[in-house]
Amino acid sequence: MNRRATGLASRLRRLSEKLSYLSRAVQLIWAAAAGWTVLWAALLVVQGLLPAATVYLTKILVDNLAAALGAGLSWAAVHPVLVPALLMGGILLLTEVLHGVLGWVRAAQAELVQDHIKTRIHEQAARVDLAFYETPEQSDRMARANSEASTRSLSLLQNLGGLVQNLLTLLAVAALLVPYSIWLPVILFVSTVPALWVVLRHNALHHAWWEETTEDRRWAGYYDQVLTYPFPAAELRLFGLAGHFREGYMGLRRRLRASRLRLMRNQNLAQVGAATAALAVTAATLAWMATRALRGAATLGDLALFYQAFNQGQRLMRSLLGSVGQLYGDALFLEHLFTFLDLQPTLQGPARPRPAPEALRDGITFRNVTFCYPGSTHRALDAFDLHVPAGKTVALVGPNGAGKTTVTKLLCRFYDPTGGAIELDGVDLRRLDVDELRRRCTVLFQYPMHYFATVAQNIAMGDLKTPPSRERIERAARGGGAHEVAAQLPQGYETLLGKQFRGGAELSGGQWQRITLARAFYREAPIVILDEPTSFMDSWAEAQWLDRFRELVRGRTALIITHRFTTAMRADLICVMDAGRVVEAGTHRELLARDGLYAASWTAQMQAEKDLSQKVPE
Repeated sequence: MNRRATGLASRLRRLSEKLSYLSRAVQLIWAAAAGWTVLWAALLVVQGLLPAATVYLTKILVDNLAAALGAGLSWAAVHPVLVPALLMGGILLLTEVLHGVLGWVRAAQAELVQDHIKTRIHEQAARVDLAFYETPEQSDRMARANSEASTRSLSLLQNLGGLVQNLLTLLAVAALLVPYSIWLPVILFVSTVPALWVVLRHNALHHAWWEETTEDRRWAGYYDQVLTYPFPAAELRLFGLAGHFREGYMGLRRRLRASRLRLMRNQNLAQVGAATAALAVTAATLAWMATRALRGAATLGDLALFYQAFNQGQRLMRSLLGSVGQLYGDALFLEHLFTFLDLQPTLQGPARPRPAPEALRDGITFRNVTFCYPGSTHRALDAFDLHVPAGKTVALVGPNGAGKTTVTKLLCRFYDPTGGAIELDGVDLRRLDVDELRRRCTVLFQYPMHYFATVAQNIAMGDLKTPPSRERIERAARGGGAHEVAAQLPQGYETLLGKQFRGGAELSGGQWQRITLARAFYREAPIVILDEPTSFMDSWAEAQWLDRFRELVRGRTALIITHRFTTAMRADLICVMDAGRVVEAGTHRELLARDGLYAASWTAQMQAEKDLSQKVPE
């Protein structure tokens, strides 16, 4: 007994949670389209009452028509029939007009709600921690919240509207049935209970299927992108991979399709059973009413009203309960949406942040920093110490996986260290406002974004806080080596980049790198972080850029991550990393004289170039 009580309490708690999501959804709709919602509600009330008026007029029309039979075509005989007939015609016409107006209002409302939901999702996606994107569970959560945002907004409105409208009509119709028997509305409800059970159970099963197949659907989406996006197109053709990815996609689709069809088959069988039960109840009730009419206890108008009311009432009950079931399905979606929107970033700024320095005086200091990425026990940084003096350029070199890129992520405070501290002029980053800290940094990431925008817009995205200036854009472009790229394009700085849209031009990897370098230099921040700034440049472009580099970072504190010694040797200080630590530090000459890891790598690189030059035929 106690177990049953616990189970009931659990179900009631879950139902309460679902109702709270619906309440929040109504608030969301109101915030998105308050004026349209008022108009929508008024139209629903009118539309909800019109069917009951039609049913009542049917009784009057049938009774008056029965009385007028054989009375001729005199005005006295026709008038009692004509008035209710005209009223019914007017109501039918008004119903059609309101149906069209309500459809237009609902479409406008749905567009606003959809945009509002998408805006909330986009804002939250930019607000959550970077670590959110690095776990499959969170990726599933994002997919669930985002995948049905557009369709569910319209579904929510339709089902809420249908619920309100059908409830009003049903109450009015039930009021018409009560004079015949107080039990008729009860019988009407009982006849639709099986249909409600089918809807609720199917929605629960469908939602469970939708949750269980989230990862499969994301894999199918990935295969679809590989097959249809331009970036993988060359490798698909060269290595003959299209068939492999098609098979992967179709295998997933076969599995998803089969499980979905099983759900639909079971639902349809249950619906047939529910409909059969409802028809049996309807037949029994109509037989009872016909018996009353044969005994003279009811008129033809009563019989017509009863048939219309009971038939329409049963349809309305099914529709009403269907709306409830659909709202339950919407609530399951809303649970994912609001769970995602309620996520709080763990990287919070302090209540009273210290001001971030406009220009560094001492520099950037990593003190005994240890860091593991979320979900990993591997230490990307292990007792890491580093000091970047203010106004100087420090190069980080070392093998892949040494932790170099992790340094930039921690400096931008995308993560907080597991242990130790990172300081700007002696102030811990955690005591600074996060947005203000990031505005003090300009970064060229290892894999920077190639935006489908003009050259000027791509560069200006480095600092959207200030109005774009052509002079400033060109200055940054010259600094990053992108001015020559723009000069070769059809519309210069106004050329759209990327072939995915009409009129766009595609760039090489090295040309794109110059554009992204210009974007980094466009933001005039005191801290410059460049992750492999010359990795895609040819030797001529690299030499030209390195000649300008000193001037570009004059007065700023720069951190450069590179595998190229020709870039590193221009730095004031070179730090060699290995296994998450700095193992050597000094100038290029000092490190060569130390004959350590840096010197060994330098010697190996120089020897390889020497051997290559000796093999080149004259």
